[in-house]
Amino acid sequence: MKEGPVHQTGLRYRPDIDGLRAVAVLSVLAFHAGIGIVSGGFVGVDVFFVISGYLISYIVFSEIAASRFSIIAFYERRIRRIFPALFGMLIVLTALATVYLLPNELVDYAKSMLAATGSVSNFYFWQHSGYFDSHNTNPLLHTWSLAVEEQFYIVFPLFLVIVRRLFSRWLRVSVVVLFFVSLLISAVVVPYSQATAFYMPYTRAWELLLGTVLSLKMFPRIHSVMLRNLAVFAGIGMIGYSACFYTSTTPFPGLSALVPCIGSALIIGAGESGPSLVSAVLSWRPVVFIGLISYSLYLWHWPVIILSGLGIFAMPGETAGLLSRGHSEKLLMILISIAIGALSWRFIERPFRSGRLRLSGRPLFTLAGTVMLVLVAYSLSAIFAQGFRGRFSQESVQIASYLGSKQVVGPTRAGNCFLDLGQHFQDYDPNQCLQHAEGKTNILLVGDSHASMLWSALSASLPEVNVLEASASRCPPFVHPIGSPACKELMTYIFQSYLPAHSIQGLLLQARWEDKNLDGIKDTVQWAKNRQIPVIIIGPDQEYDAPLPRLLAYAINQNKPELPGQHRLSEDGVLDERFQSLARDVWHVPYISLYRATCDRESCIEFADAAHRIPLMFDANHLSGPGSLLIVRRLIDRGELQTLTDRK
Repeated sequence: MKEGPVHQTGLRYRPDIDGLRAVAVLSVLAFHAGIGIVSGGFVGVDVFFVISGYLISYIVFSEIAASRFSIIAFYERRIRRIFPALFGMLIVLTALATVYLLPNELVDYAKSMLAATGSVSNFYFWQHSGYFDSHNTNPLLHTWSLAVEEQFYIVFPLFLVIVRRLFSRWLRVSVVVLFFVSLLISAVVVPYSQATAFYMPYTRAWELLLGTVLSLKMFPRIHSVMLRNLAVFAGIGMIGYSACFYTSTTPFPGLSALVPCIGSALIIGAGESGPSLVSAVLSWRPVVFIGLISYSLYLWHWPVIILSGLGIFAMPGETAGLLSRGHSEKLLMILISIAIGALSWRFIERPFRSGRLRLSGRPLFTLAGTVMLVLVAYSLSAIFAQGFRGRFSQESVQIASYLGSKQVVGPTRAGNCFLDLGQHFQDYDPNQCLQHAEGKTNILLVGDSHASMLWSALSASLPEVNVLEASASRCPPFVHPIGSPACKELMTYIFQSYLPAHSIQGLLLQARWEDKNLDGIKDTVQWAKNRQIPVIIIGPDQEYDAPLPRLLAYAINQNKPELPGQHRLSEDGVLDERFQSLARDVWHVPYISLYRATCDRESCIEFADAAHRIPLMFDANHLSGPGSLLIVRRLIDRGELQTLTDRK
């Protein structure tokens, strides 16, 4: 992940490898930014591992063959390559964290910085956080991969020196054996503990060792231009397939990681024999530049994404509405990450590697040790001081405590009537979730988590209505379902099995709507009308670009009451008007506007209970339990729920 152009020990510079780095880092960046088409972009890290194993092993084996290999010199190169950009990122990020992170978050950050400084982040996050957890907001999560590499490069040179001295004839064989042992362990561990397989160095070592095997030239050169092009096309295709079709539910790494890793090996190995069409594209100067800055870009992209989600920065008002929901933020995060990565490469990486700041020997080790001690001292201070609580007022800390808190989510039937990510259709309980009630109006609420968050408030506020529920995370209520396998199975069951066989008085559709949902809604409404099933659409609610409890805490602490309003997504009002117009004039179905129950022309409700300072939402777009009750009661007062109570 961290090796740049190499000219030492006879290894010619390969611009196509820098281009391959660009593919890897852009895949990771797109995945972390939430670009849906790159659902498996995390495989970019595996591509980095293969590249790193190839380049560093090539140098090490060349030096061993020439009897010039020195472990101290090797570690010195690693320190000069890794630490300057890493420490620069940690210093700047720590300054921002001290200002903006809440006390409990700063404690977590300080613990993770201790782990990052000691190159053991993978062990820390193995114990504290899954890589694919949607709620993870630790800005140092991505340093797990740096730790895996450093652990490998601490042990691997020692292993090579020992084997060469004691069993020199078995050096290559030992590398191959290690490769297969690590791959086998990875494949065996994944079904039992994916987190262990994901984070541990012994389940990842085979990916770096694949690059090592390549560097040993154990495969024949591909002299045929046609075969070389076939190999690199297959390689880029394998990387592209895994980046686009793998998801967070793919068993990984294990055997699944073979696809992007072998793809990378094909590109690197074929390139040793000569150019190809793909290598020509990878060698294009703009692509190579992204590869050159890939280490700094990787270091900075995740902190940029996390900080942008904390509400530190407000999206300029003129950008709202130019792109669909979230796309402008994603584009801005990507551009900022590339800009900061380029600056880090130009003013930190290059000077320390080959410029006037290049150090070696004792000065280098002394400087690195001093910076490490400073970072450790700060981390320990933040932990023992409980995140420097004095930075925030007691009121702001209280409001921030509702951030993602289950105490304000409200009663739900998560796990059986609402299927969260990672659950299966078999977890859905139709006997509980679809139980009819005699003498009541039976309304079926279908949709995603935004539908689920209304179930409790509707049930509590409308005693004459029996609200049935079928919902799943990120699951729009479409007759032609999209989303996760659990979502597709649930929607297929509801529309193809349940509704044709049962009579209900209303089908209530709710989701985190977007413009791209219009065709799906139209098809679903038409399907229901053809079967005389009454349909009611609940429109979008107000959203923010950061969690509302955090914005309210910042507003109080900074004495800026206007702050939450600056982070509202203005497109929600436009979307609500569009949906209302379509429901009335095109679909001809009743429409319930959550947005108008929440906002007027000037402002939006921010507290569900102003006296007790309970936020309306527990994140950026989900109503809290008290928030749902407040909005449903406002809808009742406005007469918008009359369409539900009049359907006996």
